[in-house]
Amino acid sequence: MSETKRITLYGAIDSPFPHRVRLALEEAGATYDIIWISLIYDKPEWYEQKVNVGVGKVPYLVYGGPKLNPGDAPSPETVQVSESLVINEFLADIFPDAHLLPTDPALRAKARLFAQYVDAKFLPAFAGFIFGLGTPVEGLLAAIEGLQRMLPAEGFAVGEWSIADAAAMPLLMRLNQVLELKPSMIKKDAAAQVVEALASPRFARIHKY
Repeated sequence: MSETKRITLYGAIDSPFPHRVRLALEEAGATYDIIWISLIYDKPEWYEQKVNVGVGKVPYLVYGGPKLNPGDAPSPETVQVSESLVINEFLADIFPDAHLLPTDPALRAKARLFAQYVDAKFLPAFAGFIFGLGTPVEGLLAAIEGLQRMLPAEGFAVGEWSIADAAAMPLLMRLNQVLELKPSMIKKDAAAQVVEALASPRFARIHKY
């Protein structure tokens, strides 16, 4: 894939996962088309029938082929990739000069483990906090502490910016919004407890990050 082909990204504004891919695309300086769909209100039938068939989730990336419009089916000759972490690995391969992943094998492994931790541990804890599942405050703080332990003393997840940071940032930004807005679904005083904890020296590194 020495010559970059047309890139089309399907996303939803209210989802953090396409945000991950857009961060990687922007960091790579890529030219791309984006087709917005709604996942919550009036989700278009054509998306699950013609694009991300049988699944219907975003993000979804099409590499190659002609320009696509809403309702078009991508050509079967194109490369089609789903799941934000997988898409960003693909982008790291087709834009090697952007250094979306480190060249050092050990740092590449650390970047992948960091991104996997975000999805395996932080994301469920964040959802539990929002919907009051289990021990929402303790679970969220434990997940953030685990993320913090994976960070180096300075810089980003593996020192220089990488797609590991693209995995985490959209969710951390949304956590910040939730703590500011305090939606009614969050248990009483839970947001205040998390804000107080995150302001303490215990979380100095994640705050700096």
